[in-house]
Formats: sequence, C-alpha cells, structure tokens
Amino acid sequence: MYLSETAANAQHRDLLIVATRAPQAVVCLLSALAFHRLTAEMAHEVWIAIGLKARTPAIHVPPIRVVRLSSGPLEAGVEVHDIHGVPLRVYSAAKTVADCFKFRSKVGVDVAVSALRDGWRQKRFTMDELWHFAQICRVTSAMRPYLETLE
Repeated sequence: MYLSETAANAQHRDLLIVATRAPQAVVCLLSALAFHRLTAEMAHEVWIAIGLKARTPAIHVPPIRVVRLSSGPLEAGVEVHDIHGVPLRVYSAAKTVADCFKFRSKVGVDVAVSALRDGWRQKRFTMDELWHFAQICRVTSAMRPYLETLE
C-alpha cells in the first residue's frame, strides 16, 4: 500500500508510513503520546508494539522502536483512526499512560507522570479507564501513588 499525496504531506506522516508497512503494529508510548497531544516532545523514532513472537518489521525510514507485548496487553485499548484512507492503529490515551508506567525504564518516570497529569487535566480519560489499563499492564502499584494525587 502506498500513501496518497495528501497522506504523504499529513501531520502524522511517519506514523502513516509505518502503518502501511506494518499494518498489525500498534503505535505506542512516545509516538502515541504525541498523537494524543499529551507531550510536547517529538519522538525521533516511531514507537510500535508487536506480539511477542512477531517478526520485527523491516522499516528503516522512518526509524522505529519496537516493544513486544503478550496478546492481552497488545490488543487492549487499540483505536483505529482512518487518516487519509490509511487505518492507523494507536493505543487510547489511557492505555498509553499505563504503558508509559510499564515501560518507565525506557521512557522515563517523568514522561509517564507528565502524561498522566496532562491527560487528566485535559479530561482525556476517566479514573476507571486508567485503573482498567493499569490492571491489564500490571502497573497498579506503580501508578497508585500518582493516581491518588489526581483526585
């Protein structure tokens, strides 16, 4: 699948390129935060999630960063956005925040906490949604102290 000229010039150009080359991958972590406007940082690579035994996509431009998830966390919270005719699979804002806590050693605790606070301030998710994805990602104990400061 090739990108149309409109899609090639779109705001999420790199995400769309990856979506066409790796249609089963899900945009995650820093790239999903940027997609949901929960960070001011622009990732230098497109972060994608794939299955534990899935083959790593052979994509060199744009650069990708792969995280592997088991089937439950991989499929939970996936939203499909149609952008210029390209189906873009990206995690919901609440799932992305939970993933940031799960992969806090890769993205940084400060990024996870900032995304949590920004998303809460922007009313992008409810406490129930956050808790649901915290349980799926098994980060309830890591997130609990930060969730208590939000209420």
